[in-house]
Amino acid sequence: MSTAVSAKPARTPPAPLEYLRRWPLRLWLLTVFVFLYAPLITLMVFSFNDSRRNIVWQGFTFKYYEKALNNDTLLIAFANSLTIAFIATLVSVVLGALAAVMLWRFRFPGKTAVEGAMALPIVVPEICMGVALLAFFAWFGNSVFGTLNWSGGWIWPFNLTPIIIAHVSFCFPFVATVVRARLASFNRELEEAAKDLGAGEWQTFRDVLLPHMKPGLVSGALLAFTLSLDDFVITFFTSGPDTITFPVKVYSMVRFSVTPEVNAASTLLIVLTILLTFLALRLQSRMGAKTMDLA
Repeated sequence: MSTAVSAKPARTPPAPLEYLRRWPLRLWLLTVFVFLYAPLITLMVFSFNDSRRNIVWQGFTFKYYEKALNNDTLLIAFANSLTIAFIATLVSVVLGALAAVMLWRFRFPGKTAVEGAMALPIVVPEICMGVALLAFFAWFGNSVFGTLNWSGGWIWPFNLTPIIIAHVSFCFPFVATVVRARLASFNRELEEAAKDLGAGEWQTFRDVLLPHMKPGLVSGALLAFTLSLDDFVITFFTSGPDTITFPVKVYSMVRFSVTPEVNAASTLLIVLTILLTFLALRLQSRMGAKTMDLA
């Protein structure tokens, strides 16, 4: 009697773009993730350390979170950072979207120079931009308004105006870059079809172009909010004694020692950033799904 031998299916070799099927690339990805996230995980773990010496584990406690939440100066700095980031994000999204549409749609003399000028806040070192903004505010306050004091004497939130202006100046080019990349995939025939059906310029922008821009606007807003929230260098040069922000406050605390209270405050900021990122990505995915359904 002949016995049929069941042959095992031949294993197909991984394609060039199937990275996860190659074990060296798996090992490399694991190494990269450990390198990126191990310091953050260490910081979050030691925020529960019941010891003033941050490198020696002596037990689990929540008391440093209680200290951080009862630290009035830290809470004020955190509120300042959130306020600055929120206002700077709103202004940056509007300016960035308008700049992206202008550079994408129109041709005008000096367009290359405008594009290069918008790229400067992205490529110029922050220390140089911080010094430049400090000199500008000092000159503007003394020359235009005589003895205008940018650093103090104003009621909240107007005392945050210099920092907000500085953050908008380096945030909105990022928004413009992201939105313009999104506009590159737009089919202009949709605009022509809308106009043929009787839609005006504003209605075409609102009902045709803006829905296509929404994923880019969400991505740009998330990027601007993150850049503004964690900025230290430019904020350090443009802030005053009564306009301290969260990164500047944490830096002043770290100058003496890295305590679990600093770790607790940083962990709260990391958790908030993760939650905002998750909500923005969910919103972006829903917008993308609606766009695909309409298409």
